[in-house]
Amino acid sequence: MLTIIHHKFLADKLKITSWEVLEPYFSQLVNREINSKAELETWLKHRSELEAFVSEDLAWRYVRMTCDTNNKTLEEAYLFFVSEIEPQISPITDALNKKLIACPFVAELDQQKYFIYLRGLKKEIELFREENIPLMAQIAAESQKYGSILGSMSVEMEGKELTLQQAANYLKSTDRNLREEAFKKINEKRAAHTEELDNLFDTLIKLRHQVALNAGFANFRDYMFAAMGRFDYTPKDCFNFHEAIQKQVLPLVKDFNLKRQAALGFTLRPWDMEVDVENKPALEPFTSGADLLEKTIKCFAKVDDYFAYCIKTMDDMNRLDLESRKGKAPGGYNYPMAETNVPFIFMNAASSTRDVETMVHEGGHAVHSFLSKDLELSSFKNCPSEVAELASMSMELISYEGQDEFYPDPNDFKRAKEEHLEGIIKILPWIATIDKFQHWIYENPTHTAQERKEYWMKLSKDFGTGTVNWEGYEHFQAYTWQKQLHLFEVPFYYIEYGMAQLGALSVWRNYLGNKAKAIEQYKSALSLGYTKSIGEIYETAGIKFDFSEEYIKSLMEFVSSELKK
Repeated sequence: MLTIIHHKFLADKLKITSWEVLEPYFSQLVNREINSKAELETWLKHRSELEAFVSEDLAWRYVRMTCDTNNKTLEEAYLFFVSEIEPQISPITDALNKKLIACPFVAELDQQKYFIYLRGLKKEIELFREENIPLMAQIAAESQKYGSILGSMSVEMEGKELTLQQAANYLKSTDRNLREEAFKKINEKRAAHTEELDNLFDTLIKLRHQVALNAGFANFRDYMFAAMGRFDYTPKDCFNFHEAIQKQVLPLVKDFNLKRQAALGFTLRPWDMEVDVENKPALEPFTSGADLLEKTIKCFAKVDDYFAYCIKTMDDMNRLDLESRKGKAPGGYNYPMAETNVPFIFMNAASSTRDVETMVHEGGHAVHSFLSKDLELSSFKNCPSEVAELASMSMELISYEGQDEFYPDPNDFKRAKEEHLEGIIKILPWIATIDKFQHWIYENPTHTAQERKEYWMKLSKDFGTGTVNWEGYEHFQAYTWQKQLHLFEVPFYYIEYGMAQLGALSVWRNYLGNKAKAIEQYKSALSLGYTKSIGEIYETAGIKFDFSEEYIKSLMEFVSSELKK
């Protein structure tokens, strides 16, 4: 299936081979006279068409590079865009923003419809600095090195060369010696690159701090709160969230670990945290990328036919790359495509239960892209992470309805569900740790690598349970933060997972009470894109945007009661 785009403003067969190809379109928008509300609305649509085209071009360059990090041509195509095209676009974007805000016909626009959009543009104008353009290009070029470094790593297990994702499956093995061997090999491979990653991170911190200073901020944290449009909460709210996690969630995690220790019959080591406590072999919910895809479509169809349609359409259009292989960047993502409105799912599946969670998570993001595709301007679809992650994390939970496709044996499904729900609780302290770490990093931009390591170890203790013995492997623990891609590539994008997780649990709680109503509210909320505030979108989904201690406590009680069932 091909999507044929008919442009109204751009030439139909336009290709970005140089800045000179794009420049006339941007100049036309900058210089066009706007003499009425109707002309302004046409101008907005033409600008949206251009931005969507440029955005999708960049998206494909990123996707192709991450699918094959060994291909220098693909890397160069991406770097060409971030170093040659984006720096040219930045000042013109600022000029277009100023032209729009200064236009007298803005007052005649539907203020409800355009409120969020115009609020964001005003913030962009405040933040823009010409001297940050080359720094942003440098940051983009530096941060992509993380994927190349991680993508090159492999280890040998039982005579087979495996990616780190594939080798991690051995951490679920019932053979404790094999688990320990996998743990050591994976972490020794990472340890060989800790200095390289430390140096890369130091470079990124320095560049980011300079961007913040140039824009008139004391530090990069404060700059990012403005740049990410965090209009709905403050750093103080984040600190309160960290404390609430310590008080309400850590005791549950400690309880899980003590039960695990009692069931296994020995002191827990880092390689004992994923094995089944009854020593059952790891579940293998699918056999290949094709099997994962087929089962996901059937799973989604049991929840809502439209969800299955979205994934089938992506398959028809070759918008999926699911299996782990050497040379592929780490992690998983759903990359929205602003022009064709059919996103791309990238992941590193290795036949684990975690892969099922990743697939339905990214599938939730994909459904979000489909539901918001008819919004008038591409900017209306650019959701903040607190909303985007609500879409994906809710899907992880409501898709339980169809996950017997992966786990036909009810006992296997019960086991996978229990593992997932416990995982939701266990991930919250990690989210708080990573977020608190980022606040400290950018509030103290001149810190040394040694000070960073010491602070990470302090946080690991504060948000740990004291139930896992790392003796002899503290040097591995001191660099576990380097596993978190977000720190290198998308700074400050992480606490949103925690906020959205709370929202997703509320969506699921509603779903258990009234499936049809919860699905309708979920779809209505996602269809809004970013045309309403975060609070209003959550309200449309039938839930609250709340991460207070009281709210977290009520949700932890809900999950605990579901686990007891």
